[in-house]
Amino acid sequence: MKDLDKLLIDIDDIGENHISTSVETPLRKDAFELDDTTKMALIEEHFKEIMQILGLDLEDDSLKGTPKRVAKMYVKEIFSGLNPENKPKIALFENKYEYKEMLIEKDITFYSNCEHHFVPIIGKAHVSYISSGKVIGLSKINRIVQYFAKRPQVQERLTMQIGKELKNILETDDVAVVIDAKHLCVSSRGVEDKDSSTITSFFSGKFKNEVTKSEFYSQLNLK
Repeated sequence: MKDLDKLLIDIDDIGENHISTSVETPLRKDAFELDDTTKMALIEEHFKEIMQILGLDLEDDSLKGTPKRVAKMYVKEIFSGLNPENKPKIALFENKYEYKEMLIEKDITFYSNCEHHFVPIIGKAHVSYISSGKVIGLSKINRIVQYFAKRPQVQERLTMQIGKELKNILETDDVAVVIDAKHLCVSSRGVEDKDSSTITSFFSGKFKNEVTKSEFYSQLNLK
């Protein structure tokens, strides 16, 4: 009981001053020793226990299937980006058009989850790159955003993960990512501010140049 009390005190001390770690999602070394079927079975049992602690009647027709549904949703859907096997397969193509200006894919809608409270982050990503001789299919940009969004996240890390992944795949330093998102941990709890949003950005290569950056922002109708 003392250990639990100490943990609760530590959490209260941290409060809203959340601790950042690194650009990599914090995962244990044994994160993928269990297969998805086993993970879903374990999550189902643990979530059932959470519901019981909350006093919910799991014999009710509306609730009795909830633990199984939540387990499947966690593993197969909203946190599927944790598993590297779900990383999108990306094919590179020659830039035969010799298009040397910025390419922008904007308003990519994504749903993620705050790793501090496990409630949704809902936003749009705007992504741009300048080809160094290689290009990828437009839909692949969306898939990269979705892959990194489908895990417990903080917005800063999500922005950097998308940017660094695109640099690596496209073999170019010239990448820009801007994310504008609403956090339900802000709007549905705590301060309960329903109107604010959070904007983060990643700029590398030519996009660090103020002229190029301004052109990118103007295309997004952002200042």
